[in-house]
Amino acid sequence: MPNIIGGKYKKTSIEVSNKLVRPTSAFKREAIFSILESYAIKHSIEIYKNKSILDIFAGSGLIGLEAISRGMEKSYFIENNDDVIKILEKNCKKICKNNEFEIICGNAIDSLNKKFSIEPSIIFIDPPYKKENINLILLKILKNKIKTKNTFIVIESAKEEKINIPEGLSFIKEKIYGNTKILFLN
Repeated sequence: MPNIIGGKYKKTSIEVSNKLVRPTSAFKREAIFSILESYAIKHSIEIYKNKSILDIFAGSGLIGLEAISRGMEKSYFIENNDDVIKILEKNCKKICKNNEFEIICGNAIDSLNKKFSIEPSIIFIDPPYKKENINLILLKILKNKIKTKNTFIVIESAKEEKINIPEGLSFIKEKIYGNTKILFLN
């Protein structure tokens, strides 16, 4: 079982359904949060206090729970698999207080019609590789004005997957880890 790697819940184990999800490794999670925190400090952007994370295709919730452990006020999890949601809810109750998380059951595109009461500073998109149209998700985020000036979008995808960055988003960085590409946008 993977563990939270930073913050007040560091070393807390998280349950994962290996048959249904592909959890982001500790190495990649550390890289993601290091890059975000470094960029935020350099540009005087608050990413945790009074902010939320939107974890799309949440799976076991590792990224959103990692953010809570590091001081994020709330995690919104979007997941559509009932069996995965049961594990996600169990993990959330282990780490979060009731007001620190919300699980949105449904597909990503429709779930992005929701109004989020706490502004997301991070939107994490990690669909099953090559099975979802990331470009449509990015357009929906922009159309529904979920992304604000200081919101980071982090996309984990297959290395060879082509992602078109729509107008309204800026490229920050791309990292390759084996067969995985992690794209940072603002």
